[in-house]
Amino acid sequence: MSITHAPPDASGPAAERPHAPDLEPITSGTRRRTRVPRWLRRTSGPVLLLVLWQLLSSLGVLQADVLAAPGTIARVGGDLIADGSLPAAMGVSLQRVAVGLLCGAVLGTLLALVSGLFRVGEDLVDASVQMLRTVPFVGLIPLFIIWFGIGETPKVAIITMGVSFPLYLNVYAGIRGVDSQLIEAGESLGLSRWGLVRHVVLPGALPGAMTGLRYSLGIAWLALVFAEQVNSDAGIGFLMVQARDFLRTDVIVVCLIVYAFLGLLADFIVRSLERLLLQWRPTFTGR
Repeated sequence: MSITHAPPDASGPAAERPHAPDLEPITSGTRRRTRVPRWLRRTSGPVLLLVLWQLLSSLGVLQADVLAAPGTIARVGGDLIADGSLPAAMGVSLQRVAVGLLCGAVLGTLLALVSGLFRVGEDLVDASVQMLRTVPFVGLIPLFIIWFGIGETPKVAIITMGVSFPLYLNVYAGIRGVDSQLIEAGESLGLSRWGLVRHVVLPGALPGAMTGLRYSLGIAWLALVFAEQVNSDAGIGFLMVQARDFLRTDVIVVCLIVYAFLGLLADFIVRSLERLLLQWRPTFTGR
């Protein structure tokens, strides 16, 4: 006797296939944060400082003979630009910084190359440079005046001294910080000594050189302030000396703002050059 089973009724409830549940998008309960433009975030601090400064001046907390109001400083700056005294002073100061920066960059880089690439050069150069860099370059002003007189030479020499040491330290550290395995790899590929320097050592030291250049630019403007206080007849420092004699705090603040903006512009140029030359090096830029 055979027992046959009838197939289940397709129309019955037991044969119903389960349907896939409907998917609903999950929405976050928090709203998406609105991104503030970066230029607005970077300028908000100085703008708030100016507003606070103007408010304190209007309320009489800051007296005009102590610190002039921003409105007064803007008007005085416009007058100095209109009569041509400020552009002429900026031209003289920029020329001094450019010459001193060029001389200091060449001197510091050459000394770093000699000391970083050769052990004999390190023995002959590094100890002397380390001793000289501990001497405040401002303290050399009287000696430079005795040596070079009161013309442009001592002013350029002060800037050169201030610029050369940061470049020397950073370029030297960049050269000695190159991975020795890269040197061995270059030698195994048959690179000559000059080839190693050109293709391995110098590119490896370039980030340190750019950092040293940024430091040197800041010190160059600092050295210019001291240099132009000594027997100057032109430049931004000369305007500051005249303003000090007549108790013109507004002119002094205008000159300080010009120093700050020129330094900021120079740093922006170096940072742009750094991004151009160091495209091969991915770095963390913040989040």
